[in-house]
Amino acid sequence: MSDQPRFDRGHTDDLMGFLAQSPSPYHAVASAAERLEKAGFRQVAETAAWDGSTGGRYVLRGGAIVAWYVPEGAGPETAFRIVGAHTDSPNLRVKPLPDTGAHGWRQVAVEIYGGTLLNTWLDRDLGLSGRLALRGGAHRLVAVDRPLLRVPQLAVHLDRSVNADGLKLDKQRHMTPIWGLGDVSEGDLIRFLAAEAGVPAEEVTGWDLMTHSVEPPAYLGRDRELLAGPRMDNLLSVHAGTAALIAAASGAEPVPHIPVLAAFDHEENGSQSDTGAEGPLLGNVLERSVFARGGSYEDRARAFAGTVCLSSDTGHAVHPNYAERHEPGHHPMPNRGPILKVNVNQRYATDGTGRAVFTEACGRAGVPWQAFVSNNAMPCGTTIGPITAARHGITTVDIGVAILSMHSARELCGSEDPYLLANALTAFLEG
Repeated sequence: MSDQPRFDRGHTDDLMGFLAQSPSPYHAVASAAERLEKAGFRQVAETAAWDGSTGGRYVLRGGAIVAWYVPEGAGPETAFRIVGAHTDSPNLRVKPLPDTGAHGWRQVAVEIYGGTLLNTWLDRDLGLSGRLALRGGAHRLVAVDRPLLRVPQLAVHLDRSVNADGLKLDKQRHMTPIWGLGDVSEGDLIRFLAAEAGVPAEEVTGWDLMTHSVEPPAYLGRDRELLAGPRMDNLLSVHAGTAALIAAASGAEPVPHIPVLAAFDHEENGSQSDTGAEGPLLGNVLERSVFARGGSYEDRARAFAGTVCLSSDTGHAVHPNYAERHEPGHHPMPNRGPILKVNVNQRYATDGTGRAVFTEACGRAGVPWQAFVSNNAMPCGTTIGPITAARHGITTVDIGVAILSMHSARELCGSEDPYLLANALTAFLEG
């Protein structure tokens, strides 16, 4: 193996900007698309006819993006190399009738999205972001990136046993944020957000809105060896995958496969949507790419048979205060490279063949890697990996970056690991 690539703090600085620009899945795919456009990729509409010419393209659908690069000489049977990720994170999402309140407080009705660590949303300055659906079918992104909401915790004087017995939160009664004082006025929140977005309130016919912490990402530690920030699960992988795709498409040598980035929405609640990994989006894009290059169903089958996907998502670094919760022989640490995630019960899709592909890419990139497996006494999480493997019949490997505080409003990783992941993904896509 070659020497480890010298750490480029500029990559992590850029990740911090990406996280700040992407408070919602809709903003995340817009940020990724902007970077792809600057690299020469062009958006194609799903309703348009596609051609099979060389170059980079991408499709946007809601909070999902699929981007790919067709190199010179690619035939209809050319296999794909896919980096899979997801754009959504656990948070508090605005209900259809958002204006609520009690006892002189104005509040916003929210629904819990995904496996949220509820306590991390308490006493935190929150903004609102997402998209407004307008009359006629258009959408407008909106982001109020300043302190607007707060979920106040009950004072210790009114809950004397909280430190001994633990905090117990009722999702319905205790998680409703406040945003002011006064009487509740129906339509007030949407009128406010319409004004923020610069559209008439009467043009807004629907919305997909969510809270986000307005505290910016920051380096942490004596030597700034750690990075704290929101939505690392899993915008860290979206950012690395975008950078890797651009690097693979702009390399001096043509790539032997078709590199792809597939960043889905709704992973945190099961991926069952038209923009989730269990939906048809990725399969449709790959098939249409084959057919646009003059391929047949036989070519499609050959291309899929040679395809490999790296499902990149965050995993658990060993927690110094709860080491007994981890598998004793597998303690991933920050800044020691991406993790290879294994679960024989197929909560992760990695097998021996996939391991060989991943470790070969890390070897060519000079990137160290670590193995992760769950403690047998603890249930294992899952990713888009098994879904992708089963739905499309393609070899899939689960990898990621080891973090602490997963599903918190603010997570923690090693400041070098995003750069190491991007290097490994680039080597994989270059194939």
